[in-house]
Amino acid sequence: VVIAAVWGLNFVIIKLGVAEVPPFLLTGLRFLLCAVPAVFFLERPKVSWAYVCGFGLMLSIGQFVFLFLAVYLGMSASLASLVLQLQVFFTMFFAVFALKEIPKSVQILGAGLAFGGIGLIATERWSGPDAVPLILCVIAAAGWGASNIIVKLANPVNAINFVVWASLAAPVPLFALSWSFEDHAKIVSVFTHPTLIGIISILYLAFLSTLFGYSAFNYLLKRYPAGTVAPFTLLVPLFGIASGIIVLGEAFDRFEIAGAVMVISGLIIANFGMSIFRLKRAEP
Repeated sequence: VVIAAVWGLNFVIIKLGVAEVPPFLLTGLRFLLCAVPAVFFLERPKVSWAYVCGFGLMLSIGQFVFLFLAVYLGMSASLASLVLQLQVFFTMFFAVFALKEIPKSVQILGAGLAFGGIGLIATERWSGPDAVPLILCVIAAAGWGASNIIVKLANPVNAINFVVWASLAAPVPLFALSWSFEDHAKIVSVFTHPTLIGIISILYLAFLSTLFGYSAFNYLLKRYPAGTVAPFTLLVPLFGIASGIIVLGEAFDRFEIAGAVMVISGLIIANFGMSIFRLKRAEP
């Protein structure tokens, strides 16, 4: 629950952060602080380098670059927190091929309902500038799902060591992307004239959202089945939507409200459908 609260508020922090620091640079600084100086004090995880680097690149570029770009290009923090929870279904989908975990019928039903909700949200976003952020956020959800599978395959003994060392794979390619595609004057100003909001955003994203959040989440993934851990991310959009409304004054239109209900309902069905069914059958 604490992880969900940290990750929910994370979307407001991202929204504020990308207004001060370019998205590629913000992501690179986030993972640089995750790795340094902690990497000098923590033992290298005893897993394949392919898993370490794969997780670091998938988390940083596969998830956060696309998420940060989506928010930077106009997606609200509230809506981003909701759409990103499609990672639950991407995790289930990838697990079929990587872990040989066959989804149950209620999980497939829940996935269909949730993606139908995203389709409803996209009703007014199929064309124009709003379509791109939505697509980028869905790709970010797929990146998160893929990183969850890498963790399950790696099965690291120490979750925080794994996250710290994996973060080393991210800064160099991200800084290269930043220098190649982002405004050089803006990049320089981040270091010469840092803002308080920019500094707080980087620190929150690095230490609370990444080091604490993913270390704790990976620990749970290692200790419990993915299908048991994933449902707790249902709380993330609730915290994300609430913080977006309270802090940023964001609002949902009728399609977004209906779509949000469908997505959350799909997540509940996919994660708790069988338990609810068994409970109903057990009733006298």
